[in-house]
Amino acid sequence: MPNITISLDTELLHSGREYAKQHQTSLNALIRKLLERTVVPQSIEWIDSCFELMDRAKADSNGRTWNRDDLYDR
Repeated sequence: MPNITISLDTELLHSGREYAKQHQTSLNALIRKLLERTVVPQSIEWIDSCFELMDRAKADSNGRTWNRDDLYDR
């Protein structure tokens, strides 16, 4: 992956590092994610958000499976 160099004032750099640390990520990953959110078409973003929410939910189906008919009221 190519690298870039950016210039930030000292306070912004410090605040960015603190924010990244609090969110258990790196400043590099934070900047990458913000840039992706800015330039990637929005139609794709909701899919990533849905998967992030599902991953965070830690839900368990207890082995139950569904088929298409189960999704509709009868």
